[in-house]
Amino acid sequence: MATFFLFGRYSPEALRGISAERTEKVVELIEGMGGKVEAIYALLGERDLVLIVDLPGLQEAFKASVALGKLTGISFSTSAALKVEDFDRLATSV
Repeated sequence: MATFFLFGRYSPEALRGISAERTEKVVELIEGMGGKVEAIYALLGERDLVLIVDLPGLQEAFKASVALGKLTGISFSTSAALKVEDFDRLATSV
């Protein structure tokens, strides 16, 4: 499994659709792709939302980003993440 941060920006339509039920559908969508939602946070600033998810790989992350946009009307920007301990190990092995 790989970790991804999905940063979201609400459209006016997406703001009107905020609900606990929609959040449940988001979690179900990620789980349906073989993933797990580690956390979801609302943000202040240029991004409105972040989902921290574990997914099997990059293809599933692409699919999740597009599918979540279709489901919610939120536009997502997705970034792969690596724990700093793993980064340190990889960086020092070069």
